[in-house]
Amino acid sequence: MLLALAVLPLAGPAVPAPPSIDAKQAEASSVLAQIQELDGDLELVIDSFNAAQVELDEIKAAQQVNEKRLKVARSSLGVAHATLEARLVELYKNGSPDLVEILLGSSSLDEILDGIDTANRVSDQDAQILREVRKFRKEIKTREAELAKARNRQEQVVAERAARRSEIEATLAQRQQLLSSIKDQIAELQAAERRRQARLAAAARARLSAPEPTTTAAPASEAPTGAPSSQYGGVVGIAMQYLGTPYRWGGSSPSTGFDCSGFVMYVFSRVGVSLPRTVSTQYAVGVPVSRSELQPGDIVFFNNLGHDGIYIGGNQFIHSPHTGDVVKISSITGYYSDNWVGARRVL
Repeated sequence: MLLALAVLPLAGPAVPAPPSIDAKQAEASSVLAQIQELDGDLELVIDSFNAAQVELDEIKAAQQVNEKRLKVARSSLGVAHATLEARLVELYKNGSPDLVEILLGSSSLDEILDGIDTANRVSDQDAQILREVRKFRKEIKTREAELAKARNRQEQVVAERAARRSEIEATLAQRQQLLSSIKDQIAELQAAERRRQARLAAAARARLSAPEPTTTAAPASEAPTGAPSSQYGGVVGIAMQYLGTPYRWGGSSPSTGFDCSGFVMYVFSRVGVSLPRTVSTQYAVGVPVSRSELQPGDIVFFNNLGHDGIYIGGNQFIHSPHTGDVVKISSITGYYSDNWVGARRVL
């Protein structure tokens, strides 16, 4: 008993065992899942940003056209004014009492034109001059109104884009904070993911060299569409050339990086197919395809049309997922199966 009591003071407070690697990886996986959830929201914002950029470019083009037309209209009005002035001087010199009264009693060009019309003191040639003056004056007013409207809309689009950018940057900051809190664990997971990607890429290349028909179990609610066979399976080999290219929101080239729709658009451009810029507009391309009929080269869509990629066979697709990641291969399971929207086949 005394021996036991003598030992007791030596015992310190219980020290918790250090967390196991499995526990750290579980924590990192949980945070990565949260990041993926954030990415889903972010992708929708980025797609809206891309659409706003397209609209902004269209507005700028319309402004240039309007400015050219306005310049032509003003030039034409100047010629018509000069012709009218010369004609009025001629009529005045000929001693038209009515015209003198009209000129002296008018305070604007519109009143002079109305007075001349009312007095019916012009020839057919004069009437043509008056019509041209009125036509060009009206056109200038219309063009100026359209130009002002376009400029106002441009300012609105720019403001919306700035707001979206702020939202994106705030979300990115939040994600970076999450990443930095468990960067060591994430580094381990990323190393494991790189090894997994190497295996997936090798398997995909093997399928490309010896293609075998593959089928994917479709949800019971999704009926086959009977779409014509894919003629762009070759884009898979092109897409795989860019494995490892960093994600960049708004990016659409290998030199700067890709976002999801920018990657799909660029890969198809390599085979001469021009796709629209955003996920939502890419979803309108080609024909729908059910999951049971997916073929390499089909475009697959997820997350309420916030994300897309290119199907490569074997229930896998290649895509540019989110900031901090790279072009990679993923399976249509788990998150992607739960957030499946549909697929389209380019014809």
